[in-house]
Amino acid sequence: MKIDKFEINETSPCFIIAELSANHNGNIEIAKKTIIAAKEAGANAIKLQTYTPDTLTIDCDNEYFQIHEGTLWDGKTLYELYGEAYTPWEWHEELFKLAKSEGMICFSSPFDKSAVDFLEELNVPAYKIASFEIQDIPLIEYAASKNKPMIMSTGIANLEDIQLAIDACHRMGNREIILLKCTSSYPAPLELANLKTIPNLKERFNVKVGFSDHTYGSLAPTVAVTLGARVIEKHFILDKSIGGPDADFSLDVNEFKDMVDKVRDTERLLGTVSYEISEKVKKNRKFARSLFLVSDVKAGERITENNVKSIRPGYGMHPKYLNKILGKTFSQDIERGTPLDFTMVKE
Repeated sequence: MKIDKFEINETSPCFIIAELSANHNGNIEIAKKTIIAAKEAGANAIKLQTYTPDTLTIDCDNEYFQIHEGTLWDGKTLYELYGEAYTPWEWHEELFKLAKSEGMICFSSPFDKSAVDFLEELNVPAYKIASFEIQDIPLIEYAASKNKPMIMSTGIANLEDIQLAIDACHRMGNREIILLKCTSSYPAPLELANLKTIPNLKERFNVKVGFSDHTYGSLAPTVAVTLGARVIEKHFILDKSIGGPDADFSLDVNEFKDMVDKVRDTERLLGTVSYEISEKVKKNRKFARSLFLVSDVKAGERITENNVKSIRPGYGMHPKYLNKILGKTFSQDIERGTPLDFTMVKE
């Protein structure tokens, strides 16, 4: 699978997405600086969110539209929150061009069909379906019909929801699907991350997998990579003093760079399945054990465990031959500290 020019497979580097979300605080200059900083911090992509308050909800303050679920946003209505958090559509083209000039991939999460149409005009390379939209099957079908890779977060989804979303993509002939394990809690406690779900998602649904993270810090994304995550999405903010609805659980420049470094180090640590010995390790094999004379011996003397032992270093015969030569005799006089070889053993 390719997103723009970035190939995602089992051996490729992890695709790291910096989620801009609301971290521009309504200022396009902050948004621009954030994109540049995300590139410098090591992100492969910047992701926007394409909606307006009116494409997500209605302006209503009855109890159904008030937020009181123990979140960072309690006390607001949905309309108020989305009015504070959205990225103006008139910014998109400029931000996309800036990202491209910085060598970054830029795409977005559409929240209704009009957003998909708008993003198609910008030639986005992929679509991200947010956790709370995974039940919006018509939206998923419409985005999938554009034949771009579909990245879908599973934050509120049960198995049936996930299967319905995948089936929606398949109906549109789109099988380029990445499922992101996600916990839709802001911030998300570590004990709710359940990262063991990542390899299960891959096996159960036969798709590529990743992790959309709302925990504090960079531990969870790093662990996710060890479990097979090929995509990491993390909220990114230029400076937490900017504030905004997502600032608390976002990573600033230094934190994000630290996460990227840890992910890349983890990839190097995981490497590939290999039993080959590197040249550097081969040189160190001299410190392994081998068979040495541990006392002076004469020709014709019997080989015993008292005069030949498996010790370091590794210049003598392999220790596997010890039992085969015990009881035989030496072919010559040998000084203590000499590595044993077959010419010294009389057959």
